[in-house]
Amino acid sequence: MTLQERANPAPAETGEEFRTRLRAFFTDHHPGRAPKDPAERFAWNRRWLATMFDHGYAGPGWPREFGGMELSFAHQVIYQEELARARVPGPLGTGLGIVAPTIIKYGTREQRDRWLGPMLRGDKVWAQGYSEPGAGSDLPSLRTTARRDGDEYVVNGQKVWTTHAGDADLFFTLVRTGTPQSRQKGITYLVVDARARGVQVRPLRDLTGGHAFAEVYFDDVRVPVADRIGEENEGWPLVRTSLGHERAAGAMNQAALYRRVLTELEDLARERGLLADPLVRARFTDLEIQVRIIRYNAQRIISDILAKGEPGAASSVSRLLISAFEQEIHEFALDLLGPAALLGKSAAQSVQRSRWLHGFLRTRASTIGAGTREIQLNTIAEQVLGLPHDPAMPPR
Repeated sequence: MTLQERANPAPAETGEEFRTRLRAFFTDHHPGRAPKDPAERFAWNRRWLATMFDHGYAGPGWPREFGGMELSFAHQVIYQEELARARVPGPLGTGLGIVAPTIIKYGTREQRDRWLGPMLRGDKVWAQGYSEPGAGSDLPSLRTTARRDGDEYVVNGQKVWTTHAGDADLFFTLVRTGTPQSRQKGITYLVVDARARGVQVRPLRDLTGGHAFAEVYFDDVRVPVADRIGEENEGWPLVRTSLGHERAAGAMNQAALYRRVLTELEDLARERGLLADPLVRARFTDLEIQVRIIRYNAQRIISDILAKGEPGAASSVSRLLISAFEQEIHEFALDLLGPAALLGKSAAQSVQRSRWLHGFLRTRASTIGAGTREIQLNTIAEQVLGLPHDPAMPPR
């Protein structure tokens, strides 16, 4: 019996029985509190991912042949809810929910065997190299080039806002192999070794004081042709697959996460004697409605993936809802805390180590990351509602 067969629900196991078994696993193997030191925390997170994989509890939606659990729709929802409830660390990097579905769909058998298992176990951390200065929301205008030289490409250019670039082992990138005017028709999908000669990572300090993002420079970096996913100049359909799955993965994970966060905020309001205030109750009611809409929409996306293999344009609806919701819930938290919200985590009177202030600052970027709010609205208008193409945007 394989690990996945041992971890997966038996045919007769109900959802609640599966939930009980997951809770027991998380209780027995919980990694404890995260270390404060970033390097120690990174190693701690990697050990947890390996534990999940080694016990067959990784990759809930992945096919079993690639090490996943291949759970049903209902069991994936339970899995994400229990993951959030247990407060255990999630995947490292941005590969699992974004590039993995692309490799499964477009990669060769050799690429799947080489990349998927180590990604799922946390042995290799992946970072996304899409955005560039001048090519964020207008991704087809990217300028990082790759020139074919025998069995290798020579890559030159710059990426920016690359999440977890400092921890990454591999970058999945978009490069221009066509002419500068070719836009979507001249883009190729390459995987670049983060430690290859010519790769330079420069951390960027964000509003919270952290370094979650970085600039990445490529200076005559040589990439084997074997590390190209799909065909040369035909990377755009792969991009759409990756972006759709990015938004879909975020929808399901964050629906479960924000269900828990909303409960924690209710507890905080209760402790501070604010829950009886009619205005406070009204805002909690509105947030409760929103978190349920996010959850139901995430379920719809998973249903589309199971039926069609793709999340579809509905993933943009989720991204739009979540980006607004996570800003609103943190703004409300600061309203509840009043002046105490401004205290730093080291202050004696700090509330919950200033997590709500940190969340408020972090989510200022929510309506920009993973496609701006305007990009999501355009996608919904054109691909969901069937409205004409935005004349202000470049032709596709």
